[in-house]
Amino acid sequence: MQNPLRFLLLIVVAAVASTAAADDKDWSKATATFYGGGDASGTMGGACGYGNLYWSGYGTDTAALSSKLFDDGKACGQCYRIRCDGASSEWCRPGKSVTVTATNLCPPNHELSGDDGGWCNPPRQHFDMSQPAWLQIAEYKGGIVPVLYQRTPCVKQGGVRFTMAGANNFELVLITNVAGSGSVKAVWVKGTNTDRMAMSRNWGVNWHSLAGLVGQALTFGVTSTGGQTLVFPDVVPAWWKFGQTFTSNVQFTD
Repeated sequence: MQNPLRFLLLIVVAAVASTAAADDKDWSKATATFYGGGDASGTMGGACGYGNLYWSGYGTDTAALSSKLFDDGKACGQCYRIRCDGASSEWCRPGKSVTVTATNLCPPNHELSGDDGGWCNPPRQHFDMSQPAWLQIAEYKGGIVPVLYQRTPCVKQGGVRFTMAGANNFELVLITNVAGSGSVKAVWVKGTNTDRMAMSRNWGVNWHSLAGLVGQALTFGVTSTGGQTLVFPDVVPAWWKFGQTFTSNVQFTD
C-alpha cells in the first residue's frame, strides 16, 4: 500500500518545481559586470543625461545598458530587477536580487570579442552595474556573471521633475523622477502665449523645443512608454530661469 504521506510530499515537491519553472519564464538571460567604484561616484553623468545621480534621486542602484537594451535612449529611466544566475556561476549570492535604474549606455568595443571583453557588443544583452548594486547579487572577484532580469515598475518619491536648460528659441528640458514604466515616449509643451507643440528627444531624457518660451508659464504633456499620458498644468512658472528645476505634484502609476 502506498504511503499517503510520501505521496503528499511528492505532490508538494512537484508543485514547487512547477512554480519555479513558471517563474523562470518571466525572466530573460543576460550578463552583468560593474563599474564606478565603491561609492558609485564614477557612474555620475552618462548617456541618459541625469547628471548627478545622488541629486536627481536615482542613487547608487543604477546600470549602464548595452546598446541592444539601451535602444537609442528609449530605455532611460526603466527599472530592472536582476538576480545572479546561480545555476551558471559560482560567484552568485544565492537568493539575492536588486532593482536598478537604466541611467547610462555601455558602448560597444568592437576591437574585443563579445566573449572576451566586448560585453556590450551587439547583440548581447548586458548590464554594466554600479559596484554597490553589483555587490548585492555577486562576489567582487566574479568580474562578470550570467544574470536573469525582468522589467519592474519604478517606485519614486514625489512628483515628476522638469529641469530647464538651453537658451531662448532652444529650450532643453530634462524630465526626471518618473515612476511606473520609468521611461518617456513623447512630450508636448504649451506656453501661456503659444500653442501646444510636440517636443523632440534630443538625447537620453532631454527633450527640446525650438520655440521662444522664455517669460511664459509652461504646461507639459508627458506620455510614458507604458502608455499613460499626464498633463502638468503651469508646472514651470512664468518667472523660470535656465538651470532651475520644478517639481510637480503628479506622478505616473503605469
